[in-house]
Amino acid sequence: MSTDVVIVSAARTPIATAYKGSLVGVDAFAIAEVSMAAALERSGIPAAEIEDIGFGESMQGGGNIGRNVAIRLGMTNVPGVATQRWCASGMAGVQWIAANIAAGMIDVGMGGGTESMSTAPAGQKPGPDGAPAFWLPPANEETETAPAFNMALTVGDNTARIAGVTREEADAWAFESHRRAVQAIDEGRFEFEVVPVTLPDGSEFSVDEHPRRNSSLEKLASLPVINPLVEGAITTAGNASGLNDASAALVMCSREYAEANGLTPLARIVSWGSAALAPEETGLGPTVALPKAVAKAGISLGDLDSIEINEAFASMAVASTRIMELDHDKVNVNGSGCSLGHPIGCTGARMIVTMVNELRRIDGQFGAVTMCAAGGMGSATVIERL
Repeated sequence: MSTDVVIVSAARTPIATAYKGSLVGVDAFAIAEVSMAAALERSGIPAAEIEDIGFGESMQGGGNIGRNVAIRLGMTNVPGVATQRWCASGMAGVQWIAANIAAGMIDVGMGGGTESMSTAPAGQKPGPDGAPAFWLPPANEETETAPAFNMALTVGDNTARIAGVTREEADAWAFESHRRAVQAIDEGRFEFEVVPVTLPDGSEFSVDEHPRRNSSLEKLASLPVINPLVEGAITTAGNASGLNDASAALVMCSREYAEANGLTPLARIVSWGSAALAPEETGLGPTVALPKAVAKAGISLGDLDSIEINEAFASMAVASTRIMELDHDKVNVNGSGCSLGHPIGCTGARMIVTMVNELRRIDGQFGAVTMCAAGGMGSATVIERL
């Protein structure tokens, strides 16, 4: 890249369980306001100097939440763009701002993403008889091998079949994800990145609530598969990601701007890459996106000190780790989608926020985050701690 892009602040809300958790009455706009305000305050950059916002949103019915919240925060001079790459929408928001800085089009910007599954709107369109019918935009054309609205099959079971992942391997991965997430919470690993949300009743929500402390391999093994009519199906509610609410934001700028203004960068965005496969191979998205991003960084997979592969389903995390011959001791050390949860439009940005924090914790140099995204896509971002 022609201009180094550095991260000067990173913040996220705690992740809530959708429909019954702490943020059930808080919409995506309000959740985004918390992370954006915190990232701005932590950056030390005057609001008037933020030049653009790229914010991911996936299930909120369209619109431009980043611009809406900028106005709420008094940043009426700041435009915004909504990024939609399904599960990788928040990551796309960060990448979009990074690209603008790298190209010299702006000096300072904010990227991130938000999701409130609890308050996501339901759409309608005329059905075959002309009467209103429930509708969501499909990520791909509906097919038998890649149903547009059955990700447990399209991603979870298909990946298990393609990569030979067993039910026992998926359950073991999910169990370890919960164990690691609980350990990270208990050790205070997320305290540097999490900003509490003040709830309508005046209380504060400050700790990720989705990880299960009472998870066990026996409980996971007892759960029924989601697709019982599919031969060889292994995906259950226990080895799938959660439905969640959260937001994450990062303030980025050029290295020159940081130096001129006495800012201390946390990390550098080294590279990123997005790629695609056939929709029925969606779960393998990281296996094409991460090598692409790493190659752009001029390093190898072995140079990465920490990696997060979003656990849309445990089967795809097992498959990606196996195919890329990654060390599980370096992958998802703080948990991921199965345990922390997967607030769709937010997750990609949340992962980058957490990776900034993780490299600081372990004194690592290079970290990468990667994920699959509906419709056969994958995306990845490589950062370097400074």
